[in-house]
Amino acid sequence: MGQIELRDLSFRYPGSKKYALDGISLSIAPSSFVVLCGRSGCGKSTLLRHLKKNLTPYGERKGSVLYGGTDITELSDRVSAQQIGFVQQSPENQIVTDKVWHELAFGLESLGFPNRVIRRRVAEMASFFGIQTWFRKSVYELSGGQKQLLNLASIMAMQPEVLILDEPTSQLDPIASSEFLDTLVKINRELGTTILLSEHRLEEVFPLADQVVVMEEGKLLTCGTPRKVGAFLGENSSGRRMYTGLPAVMRVYAELPLGGECPLTVRDGRLWLQQHFHNRPAALEEKPPKEKRTHREPKTEPAAVEFSDVWFRYQKNGNDILRGLSFRVEKGEFFCMVGGNGVGKSTALKLVSGVLKPYRGKVLVNGQPVGKGVSVGMLPQNPQSLFTEITAEEELYDMVLFEKIPETEKIDRVNRMLERLELTDLRKANPYDLSGGEQQRLALGKILMMRPSLLVLDEPTKGLDPFFKQEFARILWQLKAEGVTVLMVTHDIEFCAEYADRCAMMFDGDLVSADTPRAFFSGNSFYTTAANRMSRGIFEGAVTCADVVEQCRKAMI
Repeated sequence: MGQIELRDLSFRYPGSKKYALDGISLSIAPSSFVVLCGRSGCGKSTLLRHLKKNLTPYGERKGSVLYGGTDITELSDRVSAQQIGFVQQSPENQIVTDKVWHELAFGLESLGFPNRVIRRRVAEMASFFGIQTWFRKSVYELSGGQKQLLNLASIMAMQPEVLILDEPTSQLDPIASSEFLDTLVKINRELGTTILLSEHRLEEVFPLADQVVVMEEGKLLTCGTPRKVGAFLGENSSGRRMYTGLPAVMRVYAELPLGGECPLTVRDGRLWLQQHFHNRPAALEEKPPKEKRTHREPKTEPAAVEFSDVWFRYQKNGNDILRGLSFRVEKGEFFCMVGGNGVGKSTALKLVSGVLKPYRGKVLVNGQPVGKGVSVGMLPQNPQSLFTEITAEEELYDMVLFEKIPETEKIDRVNRMLERLELTDLRKANPYDLSGGEQQRLALGKILMMRPSLLVLDEPTKGLDPFFKQEFARILWQLKAEGVTVLMVTHDIEFCAEYADRCAMMFDGDLVSADTPRAFFSGNSFYTTAANRMSRGIFEGAVTCADVVEQCRKAMI
């Protein structure tokens, strides 16, 4: 028997005809590292919440969930709190105190541990997770990565047997995400803690897994080792939607008839490429594929967005968040900004949308001060901040409610947007009952209903499954063709490399570089794609899977 057993588990929410979970049977062994993946809304979060007694959703349930042979509903609150830890997607949603040291101690205090035990465990966790330097800080001073690390440390202080994580890296920059996953591996390998992790970004977590579980529409699609699951997703039509989310090395391998064992990591992929191409000098001299995007030179006409020596701080005597920020985004351009948590990316977007104002410098939109008649659509980092209605359908209708157009046209626009965002079946659902990815799509739909000339997006791909990311990119390119400018902040490096016109990096409140995706990512060591890291030194200038495959095929001729 596994440490956790799901036996023919089915569940549906009140008022729903469709089962969110449909006949799920699964066994999770002690000390294993399990990755749960699937498209947005397939039931991942619902499944994870069934493994934590006090988070179990309300609704109609069949089957059973066993922990150590005991039904999860029969566990005492103390056992559930102490032995099963749960880390949520949003770092802010789980923090309950105002100081780092108090957050580490809070769970132990709630369980009534003696002071000497609390002090020892807090000291141990602060040392293990490298929290000593910000141990006495306010939680409001922490970056997103630090907050998520604090959540993990406060749970590990209770020494759980099982650690459940629901897309914990979705709001972290690539370096913070990598460090967070390294910590999880250390917890799993050295402490023997069972890890159950749901994730859309499989590039780094896939190779770490002992077991990969793929869900589709509430059912278990497949389950097995990473290589077995990767082969299934590539060969079966039912798995093609998730295939695009596989690590770059696995997708490159699947596209080329070179044989050998399928690589899982960037290192494996590099060795595999070297094995087949190190004796083919022509491949090394091959010029990179032609850049698909056009780098627009600065024009004399007004830019869609222009920052000129912009300085900003949140408090009068506080530290500057933006420090002399200057850059231009041309009209009709898709411009992506990357950088670590807390460097000022979201702050810059808030200045563009008029939510904040700089104390020095100018921000212009289409050559005019912000708010002077220019239509700006802003998608914030938290999509729930846009929701005001009871159903998804009403959320979209609210955006055209006061437009002077016939009622039939209003309804038609709502229906077309629901279809475009694959939310037609959820039109009557409460926005807060949707999955994270579905909420993101609904919030995007509200912004698109405004038909803005400038679209400002803060982490728009967060929570989106790989297939819908492609659809989202198509939507953005359609808007570009209509003359809409897109300014986006993201941690999704692969999305930037594939679809942006230009990419830029922010550091210390300023823009330190901006270039075409190929030039930008080819020059980076850490802020770059897995495809670039695996092919560096073999095929220079390749930044996407398509680039690597194209150069491999040319070298094979």
